Amino acid sequence: MRLEASSGLLLLGTAAVALVWANVSRETYTAATASEIAIGAIHFSVLDLVNEGLMTLFFLVVGMEIKRELVHGDLDTLGKAALPAVAAVGGMLVPAAIYLAINSEGPASRGWAIPIATDIAFSVGVLTFLRGRVPSALIVFVTALAIFDDIGGIVVIAFFYGHGVHAPALLGVAACGAALFALNRARVGSGIVYGLACLALWYAMHRAGVHATLAGVAVGLTVPSHALGGEEETPLDRFENALHPWVAFGVVPLFALVNAGVFLGDASWSSLANSVTIGIGSGLLVGKTLGIFGATLAAVKGGIAPRPGAATNRQLVGASMIAGIGFTVSIFIAALAFADSPALLADAKLGILLGSVASGVLGFLVLRLGPPANG
Repeated sequence: MRLEASSGLLLLGTAAVALVWANVSRETYTAATASEIAIGAIHFSVLDLVNEGLMTLFFLVVGMEIKRELVHGDLDTLGKAALPAVAAVGGMLVPAAIYLAINSEGPASRGWAIPIATDIAFSVGVLTFLRGRVPSALIVFVTALAIFDDIGGIVVIAFFYGHGVHAPALLGVAACGAALFALNRARVGSGIVYGLACLALWYAMHRAGVHATLAGVAVGLTVPSHALGGEEETPLDRFENALHPWVAFGVVPLFALVNAGVFLGDASWSSLANSVTIGIGSGLLVGKTLGIFGATLAAVKGGIAPRPGAATNRQLVGASMIAGIGFTVSIFIAALAFADSPALLADAKLGILLGSVASGVLGFLVLRLGPPANG
């Protein structure tokens, strides 16, 4: 949690730098993110390098986090996983429904998945500063909810935001998947081997039209989670401990730097009233709050699980609001949804920034001004 809190602060700082840079010198910001890098005959921009390449490491860590929680962590039994899973589903369905109610047709409708995401670094970071005001179990609940949220985001990206699947190329994906399964069954613990497998799967998925960064998730889920050859540390723990700081303090802040530079000069009153901006902002703030709180309350009353840490309704509402901070994955999905529409992408980023800031600030105030936690 200390790592996520520190990463959240750095993420906030780099996002602020990107905003200031884009508005003080729009030309240099655009030139820096669009500048090309050449490796032999392969050319790609800085933006593509981060979004298509380095974010694979982000999803690799996400995949390993999901596996760790499912095998050894807070989601290793059906009882533990049920409440955050139900809450996560509510926190995805309601924001998507709100967005589609406002943007039901046309190119804007492709952005329906943007407000479904919860940024774990920001959310846990805010909750960490409120430790005396929320039960520790509620922080664990939001973390588990964010992990299920990541799973939902991964599924949505895989099925709805590919580039047009090419069936013959899927044979390469299947072959890489079989190789990863064999590596897991053979209890291979070499980071180099899994790194090469990730590169091969990335290329195969790129050729197949599936978003290639999801190769990281597939590899993360196949890393062995049990100690090998008398070692005290499992390959899963070893890889995650090695990569997580680089992702938290390198990849994610760099992603924020090259993606969060919204030129606010374009944010006229008409832009603020744009249906995409309103749909995303209200989806994150209102949709996440209603969806998570409503689903949690229904699950508790239905006897699925007790309230996390005996949290009060006020504490559940505040935590649900904070889960509306949807920065990293929301921007990632927006870049996929509106890849061919810079104007809609700018409106989407503005909605993400406004909705995330409003969710974080209001959620913080609801919890900070409330009574101290009981446990």
